[in-house]
Amino acid sequence: MSSLAPRGYLKVSSIRMQGLLLLFFSKLAHVPFIRDIQDTYSRTGIFGYWGNKGGVSIRLSFYGHMLCFLNCHLAAHMQNASQRVDEFEYILDTQTFDPKKTPQILDHKLVFWFGDLNFRIQDHGMHFLRNCITSHKFNLLWSKDQLTMMKKKEALLQEFDEGPLDFQPTYKFDRFSDCYDSSGKMRKPAWTDRILWRKKQQQEEEEEFPLKLKQDSYTSYMEYGVSDHKPVIGIFTLELRKMYETPLVRVCAEGEWSADFDAIVIYSPLQPFPSSDWDWIGLYKVGFRSVSDYITYTWVKDDEVSFNDELTQVYVSKDEIPVLGGECVLCYYCSTLQCIVGISSPFKASAGLL
Repeated sequence: MSSLAPRGYLKVSSIRMQGLLLLFFSKLAHVPFIRDIQDTYSRTGIFGYWGNKGGVSIRLSFYGHMLCFLNCHLAAHMQNASQRVDEFEYILDTQTFDPKKTPQILDHKLVFWFGDLNFRIQDHGMHFLRNCITSHKFNLLWSKDQLTMMKKKEALLQEFDEGPLDFQPTYKFDRFSDCYDSSGKMRKPAWTDRILWRKKQQQEEEEEFPLKLKQDSYTSYMEYGVSDHKPVIGIFTLELRKMYETPLVRVCAEGEWSADFDAIVIYSPLQPFPSSDWDWIGLYKVGFRSVSDYITYTWVKDDEVSFNDELTQVYVSKDEIPVLGGECVLCYYCSTLQCIVGISSPFKASAGLL
């Protein structure tokens, strides 16, 4: 968060199940157009009771297009390739969401499936494996990659795409080194860490709002040494036609903002949405990291004056505004939708008088 916030990214959602973590960040400009956010998880460890294995997911609507991100940690060991596929299918079957149009993962227009999927390289001996890796002849190993092999006989896996494995296997390394496992177990290198995606077949009614995906790169980051895995990175370009181009609420700061005067917020709904008394407007420093990073906030129904059905004014007491200066923004948070639905333009909050 500290690294991404200065680059203009905001943490929109996250979910954790023991060591399995999924974080979703977005550029601030997109945040008011990210809606219907939900997360869920499935345990597959120790007969489905333990969360050391399983999957966590975050789904959301992005400019009206339903996307789902699924992070998995599947069963380990060479002999469990079929079990890994069974666990993946179990996760798909058990994870459900509210909206009727996309109740399950595969109902989403675009699904990203990634994580420590734990598929191994079968049959090849250690000497041949290491020679192929040293000489960068990774293609000689592809035919014995378990995920590649399972895709030939599992129709569900055939629906998912993956970029070419043009990087060396990312497991298992001695920590803080580029040396593969030198312990007594001498585990064979493998592409356990993967990023796949599935784009749903376009329906006729969706032709008006197409979505295209292109993978720009698929590689590993060898400099990382904290884990016995090397991180895998996928960069994609998502091209889509927006189903809507205006936020649900317009919000702005009126007049001067400082700790010396009561401040005024003006907001107006731009389209119907499920507002409630629990909605609030937060004051944030430009470069904030998450929704909870507000300086102060006001409930939209407190101290409000409605000029008409389209425009509402809310007062923020000067006592609630810290004595500070700098660039700030206001964000309208809808409690029913559990997301930011409107962001003001940046404005200057001056320091209070001493």
